[in-house]
This record gives sequence, structure tokens and C-alpha cells, in this order.
Amino acid sequence: MKTVVSVSLGSSTRDHRARVALLGEEFDVSRTGVDGKLDAAIAKVRELDGKVDAIGLGGIDVYLYAGTKRYALRDGLRLLEAAKTTPVVDGSGLKNTLEREAVRFMREELGIDLRSKKVLMVSALDRFGMAQALVDAGANVLFGDFIFALDLDKPVRDLATFEEMAEKYLPDACKLPFQFFYPTGKKQEQPPEPKYPQYYEEAEIIAGDFHFMRRFMPARLDRKVVLTNTVTGSDVEDLRMRGVATLITTTPDFAGRSFGTNVVEAVLVALLGKKWDEISADDYERLLHELQLRPRVVKL
Repeated sequence: MKTVVSVSLGSSTRDHRARVALLGEEFDVSRTGVDGKLDAAIAKVRELDGKVDAIGLGGIDVYLYAGTKRYALRDGLRLLEAAKTTPVVDGSGLKNTLEREAVRFMREELGIDLRSKKVLMVSALDRFGMAQALVDAGANVLFGDFIFALDLDKPVRDLATFEEMAEKYLPDACKLPFQFFYPTGKKQEQPPEPKYPQYYEEAEIIAGDFHFMRRFMPARLDRKVVLTNTVTGSDVEDLRMRGVATLITTTPDFAGRSFGTNVVEAVLVALLGKKWDEISADDYERLLHELQLRPRVVKL
């Protein structure tokens, strides 16, 4: 039995545990939320170090990507460095493969023609593979990072412009506490506060991190397609009540819900038995092919 634990800065009310069998290996997979307390997350990582096969970091990123450049978040590095023995991952190593595959799946297996589709990408920095795949598929993508993370009404509709702005703002933004621009802990339980509704309304597809998406979500999302990551049963019901037509999660269903990308990456690292920095994109692609992991699709 291999054990994988996700230590999340998110709310403990979203905790979940599942047992799954993958490639002949049994996995005990769990998520432990620390309600936004960074020191508690660091302590939990230290406690688990050497006792589990892999640790995922949820509710926070270690690295953000724009183009070929990688930006490290100060708080994310503190968590990464808290473990000395057990591999620790934040999901970023897998997003470039798994989430590109989700866009291909939408086109080729769900028959969704993405050409000229209006897409609101609420955060591209933590899901650059997804964002780039949507652009490559011909979608008309609005990059909402500065709107929804920094509360700046600066819609960006061009990938090159987005990368230029990221290079300008990110070096300083990465030094700020992560909670400054991402909802953690109890903030994840607060009702959405509708803001910038015009960007939601004009979109046919809303894509990206669910908590960014939910933070300013309007009351109605009629006939929208939502492409996102981790959702609970109550999140699914909430999207149904708002009129969403189809929910697609980039990670599969494990015992009734989708876990975060960090969890899936931790599972793959445990299967590979390598250190995180020794794993290539080819390693991930090979395992994903063997596992035949498919996005979760829910018609609402």
C-alpha cells in the first residue's frame, strides 16, 4: 500500500480520502486542509516527511509559468523545503501534460469545436499548459489573472501580451503572502461575491482554477461549459443551480470526487519512485498513457 497525502492551505471542510488501485498498486490517497495557516501546513509536511510515499501541496503553487519562464512563490518554496526525504509536488509538473490532454479530449472525444470559442481563463499562470492548448486550438481566450488575482480590471486577450505583463508584475507579486491573491482557508467557504460579471457573461467556456473562478462568480452561468480542477459534490450542485451545462474536470473521479492536480502528480511520483526534479514530461506522459486517466465529464 502506497500512501499519498495532499497538504492544502484550503478549508478542512473539503477533506477527502480514497483508496484506489493503479497499475497493480493500492493507494491510500487523502487531502488534509489547514484552513489557510501556512505554519500549520509547514508543520504537517515536516510531520509526514519520511512516513508517506509522496506529498502534494494544495491551495498553493510553488511555481507559476508564463511562456518559457518559471516564477517561484516565496511561500510555496517554504513548503517545498519543509520535507527532506519524501518527494513534495505542487501539481505544476503535471499540468503541462494532463491539462493539455484535457483540451484535446474536449475537441476529439467530446466534439467541442474550440475555434473562435470565447473562453474566460480565470488564471493562466498556474495552468499555462491549459491556456496555451486552448489558444493553439483556436479559442478566443481572455486571460483573467490580473482581474481575479490582483483585482485589476486589465483584460488581456493575447498570449504574448500576457507573457509580457507576467514578466513585469510577477517578480514582485511572488514575494507577497500567497493569501494576498488566492482564497485560502475559510475564504473558500464564503459565498461568491459577483464582480466583473461581464467577463463571465460573454464567455462560452470558463476555464481554470475553481477557487479563482468561484470567487467572483455571478448568480447565473446558463449554458456555460466549465473546465476546472478540484470540485466537491456541493460544488457540482452549485454549478448545476447556476445553469452550467457541462462540467469537465482535468483530473478523474476518485471515490466520488476529483482530487487536485497536486494529488495526481504525487501519485505518479510514488509510482515512478523518483525525486521530483528527476522526472521528465516524458515520464508523466508514459504513465498517463498506461493509466488511461480521463477527464471527468458531468452533464448538468
